[in-house]
Amino acid sequence: MKAATSLFLLVVLLQGCSHRPSRPASSVPAGSLLTEVSGGKQIGAAGTELDQPIVVQVNDKQGTAVAGAPVTLSGAPGVVFTPASGVTDASGQFTATVRLGETSGRYVLAAATYDAQGNPINLKLDEVALGWQQSRGRDLAHNSCDRCHESESTAERVSNHDNLDPKPHAFSEGEALNRFSDADLTNLITHGGPALGKSAEMPPFGNTLSKSDIESVVSYMRAVADPPFRNPGVVYAQK
Repeated sequence: MKAATSLFLLVVLLQGCSHRPSRPASSVPAGSLLTEVSGGKQIGAAGTELDQPIVVQVNDKQGTAVAGAPVTLSGAPGVVFTPASGVTDASGQFTATVRLGETSGRYVLAAATYDAQGNPINLKLDEVALGWQQSRGRDLAHNSCDRCHESESTAERVSNHDNLDPKPHAFSEGEALNRFSDADLTNLITHGGPALGKSAEMPPFGNTLSKSDIESVVSYMRAVADPPFRNPGVVYAQK
């Protein structure tokens, strides 16, 4: 019984809750398209508010913004939206902050509105909640890895990505990194690129990071991989 309950909660977490907004009166403005403006694919610590609000927009068939259209947000248990529902502003947009649930993993958030015929229009946004080990891995990656693996410079860090050949993969590049086993990634980080026949420009970190540090970095890489990493031998529930 416990296994069945755990599987149900996992599916809810990954798929999100299906919640429709109340069917609007015929006089309420309605659109034909619901799109994401910003806020999807963010990464934050479990139980915390995402850095950026999510912003969705309602447009009509001509692509013109629709003001006053109702929008409702929903997600897995524990996700908090502020506000969870309302109407679009003069630019056709609806904005809300999001606090992730206490459980780490991938969250699917749902935004919904109705068209002029009362048919639901739905939009999904993906977010990632990091657990303690993954959050530590993110901090370690920022300090030791991002200068080469992230192509964009920031006020705190000048990127060296464009000076390297071949270009290092961002940790979110699941298409490339999901092919490596945990053992391979650990070996690569510990002993450097040549350990797996890769570029010598990938230095060894075995004398800089502890074993648990490296495990945390690998855990972070798995958490943020896009497409998601699927652990071999694990059976995943299908929608």
